[in-house]
Formats: sequence, C-alpha cells, structure tokens
Amino acid sequence: MSEVVKLAMVKRCAVITIDSPPVNALSAAVRGGVLDSVNAANADGTVEVIVIACAGRTFIAGADITEFGKPPQHPRLSDVIAGIEASAKPVIAAIHGTALGGGLELALGCHFRVAVKDAKLGLPEVKLGLVPGAGGTQRLPRAVGPELAVRMIVSGEPIGAAEALERGLVDEIVDSTTSGAVAFAEKVVAERRPLRLLRTDDSKLVAARADRSLFTAAAASATKKSRGLIAPLACADAVSWALDLPFEEALDKERECFLKLLSDDQSKAQRYAFFAEREAAKLRGVPDGTQPRPVERVAIVGAGTMGSGIAMAFANAGIPVTLIDTGAEQLDRGLGMMRKNWDATAARSGIAADEPAKRMALIDGKVGLEHVADADLVIEAVFETMAVKKQVFTAIDAHAKPGALLATNTSYLDINEIAAVTKRPQDVVGMHFFSPANIMKLCEIVRADQTAPDVLLTATTLARRIRKTAVVVGVCHGFVGNRMLAVRGWQGESLLRSGALPEQVDAVMTRFGLPMGPFAMGDLAGLDIGWRSRQDRGIRWDIADAICESGRLGQKTQKGYYRYEPGSRAPLPDPEVERLIEQTCERLGLRRRAIDDEEILERMIYPMINEGARILEENIAARPSDIDVIWLYGYGWPIHRGGPMFYADQVGLKTIVERLEFFAQRLNDPALRPTPLLARLASEGGSFASMNRAPAVG
Repeated sequence: MSEVVKLAMVKRCAVITIDSPPVNALSAAVRGGVLDSVNAANADGTVEVIVIACAGRTFIAGADITEFGKPPQHPRLSDVIAGIEASAKPVIAAIHGTALGGGLELALGCHFRVAVKDAKLGLPEVKLGLVPGAGGTQRLPRAVGPELAVRMIVSGEPIGAAEALERGLVDEIVDSTTSGAVAFAEKVVAERRPLRLLRTDDSKLVAARADRSLFTAAAASATKKSRGLIAPLACADAVSWALDLPFEEALDKERECFLKLLSDDQSKAQRYAFFAEREAAKLRGVPDGTQPRPVERVAIVGAGTMGSGIAMAFANAGIPVTLIDTGAEQLDRGLGMMRKNWDATAARSGIAADEPAKRMALIDGKVGLEHVADADLVIEAVFETMAVKKQVFTAIDAHAKPGALLATNTSYLDINEIAAVTKRPQDVVGMHFFSPANIMKLCEIVRADQTAPDVLLTATTLARRIRKTAVVVGVCHGFVGNRMLAVRGWQGESLLRSGALPEQVDAVMTRFGLPMGPFAMGDLAGLDIGWRSRQDRGIRWDIADAICESGRLGQKTQKGYYRYEPGSRAPLPDPEVERLIEQTCERLGLRRRAIDDEEILERMIYPMINEGARILEENIAARPSDIDVIWLYGYGWPIHRGGPMFYADQVGLKTIVERLEFFAQRLNDPALRPTPLLARLASEGGSFASMNRAPAVG
C-alpha cells in the first residue's frame, strides 16, 4: 500500500505490516498506509480477518513527535482508529517489543490484541508534558479498569505482557508475532467471536462509578509526586471523564486538553529534554566507521559507596564485575551493602525474589589490584585526592591487559594528570557516575587530551548499555555539572552573607521545582566533603566553614544548616545557625538586609547560566543542550523547566545579562559579570537554542 506499510495475504487473513525503522513511529505515511490497508482489506471479499503487525524490533513505539507543533497532516491518528473500529472484519493487533503512546492507542482501537511474552505496553505521553491525544484516556480504562489506567497514564510506565493478559489489555500471549496473530485470527473466525469495541464496553467502569473512592484513591496515589507538573493532574482528570461523560464527549475533551498542553511551556520543555537526551548521544570528533571495543568483564577498584553502586549498575545489566579493594573488611562491607540493597528492592517487589542471588553471582570480590588483569574496562572509584588516584592508576597500568579501558570516576580532578602516570594515556577516560550510582541516570564521559576515539565511543556505548544517559564533556575542575554546582554553592554562601537564611533559600529552590534545596542537600551529603575540598584548594567560605568548625556536619551529626531529631531526616530551622551567620557577618564587617524571593532565585540560577556559557566558550561541553541533560539527570533540575540553558532562553538572555551586571556591581563581584558569549548572544537577540542547531564539528 506504501513504502512503509505493506498488505499481504496469509490464507484468508490480510496481514498489514508496518516497516518504518527504527521504531515504526506513527508518521503521516504510516497512518495513511494503515488506513488505506484496512479499507482495502474490507473491500476484498476473500478477506475474513485482519492483522496489524510491525517489522523490525518493535511494534509502534509512539507518535512521530517531529510533527508536533507543525500543521496537522491527514489522516489523524483518531481517524485511523475510527477506521479500524468501523471495520466489519475483525482487526487484531500483533504486539512485540513495545506498544507505546499512539501505538497502544491504535492497538486499543483494534477488536483484539495479542502479544509476545516480553512485550511492553504503555502510554508515556505524560513524560512529554501531554495527555494521550487519540483516545487512550478513554479506551484504556475500559480495557483494564480506571484504577490501573490512571496509574499507567499518570506514571507513563508500561506494563508487561503477563499483566496485560491478566488485566484484559491483551487477549492471548503468542510465541511469535505474525504467525501467532494469524493463528489467533483463525480461532476468532472459526469461533465467530463478536467484535469487541472498547468505546462501547463500560463493564470495567461499573464498580468505580458505584464507588468513586476506588478511583479517587488510585488517582491521588498516582499524582502525589507530581511536584509542579501539570500533565499528571490533567491525565488523572482525563481518565475520570471515562466515568462521567459519554464516550464521544470525553474524546473531544481529551483532544482539547492535548492541544492545550501541547502549546504550554511545560510540554515544550519536556519535549526539548526528550530531544536533548538523544542529541547528547551524537559524538563529535569520532570518525565515521569507528567501532567500540568489546567489553565482557568490568573491574571496579574501590568497594565503598560509589564503587559498590557502580558494580550494581553493571550487574543490573547482566555484565560480570570484579569488585576490588585493598582489604577484606572493606570488600566484605561493600558486598554486604550491595546484597542489602538488592534484597530491599526485592522486598518491595521492585525485582523478582530470586534476582538478588542472580546479581550477586555476577560480582566476584577480590583483594589486590592485580585482579584487574582479566577486565576489558577498569573503573577506579577510590578517594578523591590526586595522590591516591595516581598511585592506583600506576598499579592498574601495570596489571591491566593491553587494550583495556582505564576509567576514573573522579568528580573534579584533572584526568590528563591522572592519564600521564600510565604508559597508555590514549586508553584513559573519565566515567563520572552520580551517587547512588545504581540509581542515578547520568554518567559524564570525560574526554582527556589523548583519549582515543574508540575509547570514547566504547565508554558512551557501555554507559547506555547499563541504562545511563551519557554526556561527553572536556577536562576542567568539576567538568560541567560540579563546576556549575560550585558556582551555585558560592551564591548560596553569598546570599547568607547578604541577609537570607538557609530555609528561605531552600524554599525558593524547591518551589522552583528542585527536589531538595541546596542547604538541605548539603546536610544530606555531609558538609565535611565540601569543607575538606575547600581546604585542599586553599579556599575559605566563612559561613560554611564556621558551621563545620562548630561540629555541624549535616545529618550525620544531627545538625548542619538545620537540626535533625533523632531518627528523622526532616530539616528543622535552628536559631543557632542564624546566630552563627550573624556573628560571622559581624566579624567580617558585613551588613545584612532583607532579601526577597525573586533576588534569591536570580542569584542562585543566573550565575549558573553564566558559568554554562563560559563552559561553552571553553568547549568543555559540545552544545547547550548537553549542559541541560547533565542538570536534568544528575542534579534534579525540574524537567518542566528544560534545563538551565533552556530556561535562560525562556527568561530572555538580555534580562539575564542586565541582572548579572546589576549584581556584579552591587555585590562587587567581578565573577558575576556576563561572559562574552552570553553578552554577545543577548546583544544580537540570539539564544542558546541557536547553538544547539549549529552543525557538529570535530
């Protein structure tokens, strides 16, 4: 029927096959091809039943979001689904891989659905700041019940084929997609099964209509972590329309809601983040045809919190790990920590009950650096001082096999200096994981001066293999994320000097959308970490250091910027901290004043943006969107604000430059003056987005 949709006959079954790599997205060509094929099959008197299947690795994995914001192209997905529902002959969706978003909505329009056992089905539109826009909020509640539907749609998380079968979303699990669907189709015809139209089947809505609390509780649970996002609440509302409104009226409201969210700044930011993450995977300076090195076993040096977390990340992906430390006690502690974490995950049904044992079987604990010899990748995760790193890398270099990647997990240190102690600096790369490494999504891949292109490609490929978002950065103190974090940290100190209190700054930042304020986060991590780092570099932050010198090191001592009740992590404002701040300012001759929330937000965010521009000037990051990805997935930047560089464009670069110049003068802080790049973009009416669109260069 078209280049991307084919129609073939298997006995008296018309098989419509979508073949539009890589994920069979619902482009206009696919939509038109499917609708034409369904109509053609209905017009063919030899056809008794229709199967919709997909070639390649997946069923339809969603809409073609490159069409968002552009003039609509016909047919709309809702028209295709209406055509399927109107078919006089049974239409069966044959699902493998993932049926997501518009793909699942199309399948819900079919009369029957079959799936292979490892298929996943879901409606993830909420992750783009949207509601499903082609009937998903109305048909899914009728397929699985409104309680499960609201959970799936608000979270955006898919369910597996087994649960889909149990809850009525699919009718049968098949061994192979097309042949299994054809066999099921023959049964449908032979048994003369009536066509099931979800639009007219309200049987699974009856209980929730009779007792609304069932749905209300499910919706409240699903939306409780929305944190300023409007789409999850809109999704819950849309599902509720299935209980309250006639189908067609609810369908119209769903579409109206979809279009409203589509034009909203939150959805624009979330769609930007979606594309930014994919753009980060495009490496600059790696010649075409470069192949990654094979990695079958990883060695991790250091069995502390970070090393153990990294080992868990690899074992979670099924990759064997040798976990190495210099002493049996430290090694046993690390192995025990891993087992405890996996057992806890299994206890709350996050993984199967037998998974902890399976994953622990992939971890081989060893004492002594000579045990790196069999590894294809060695990751160092030891104490964050240059002397220790050099000592460890000298030993790794002596024992690691030729061609092995040698990676450091350093958060700040000069990787060129670390690489220089080896005889193979071309094999050295940074892999900066974020704590807890088994959970946090980001991995900064640090390209040193002599890092070979295939080493860089291998590190990024492997990071994605263990389900991390990899962003390539250059060498400087703190790379991208921590370098900008240090700027924000100093601004927090500066605000305390000016007159703010920790609880006021934290309240502003959490209202902005961060999961924790910077001072509460410092208490959680331990204030001694930053204190020790400042001492190593000969830097003094008078208020922060005075707090540490008074024995307030954070939650570990039950007092830091806040105080903590025994056994509690809830930060409580402490008058003693206010006294320490006032005494320090008095000693320094500083006069404090009332600070409003707008000034706090500007002073915490705008200097970070300025530092991001400086990072771009120095080619430490390839593109502004890479900086945004780092902050989204490593530091809890709110997804609906797109990242600091995206946010800068939303505010307006001219405004940011004007405010930075004002604060630089008022605070007598030259570091706040706008960078040349930021000043130039502002004066030209430019944007960071324009830099994202610039062609890639090596």
